[in-house]
Amino acid sequence: MPDVTYMLLALLTAGGITWALRALPFAVLEPMRDSEWLDFLGKRMPLGIMVILTVYTLTDVELTVAASAGPAFLALAVTVVLHVWRGNAVLSLFAGTGIYALLASIIAAG
Repeated sequence: MPDVTYMLLALLTAGGITWALRALPFAVLEPMRDSEWLDFLGKRMPLGIMVILTVYTLTDVELTVAASAGPAFLALAVTVVLHVWRGNAVLSLFAGTGIYALLASIIAAG
C-alpha cells in the first residue's frame, strides 16, 4: 500500500496543476481587457466564423444536382432570413439545420 505522504503529495501536485491550468487563461487575458485589438476581434469574429462555417458546409454541394443543391440552399436561405429577422444565431442555426435534415431525408427516401 502506498505511503500516506506520497499520496498527499500526489494529490497536492494534481490539485495545484489543475488550479494553475484553470487560472492561466484569466491571468493571460487580464492585461488585455482594455485592448483595442481584443475589442476588434470580439466584434468581427462572429461574422468571420459564420462565413467559414457557411463555406465549409457548401463545399460538397453539387450545384448541378437538385437533390444536393436544393436542400442546402433552401436551408441557407431559411438560416439567413431567420437570423436577419430575429437576430438569434442559435434559432437560425437550429432551424437551418433542421430544414436541411428534413429535406435531405425526404429526398433520400423518395
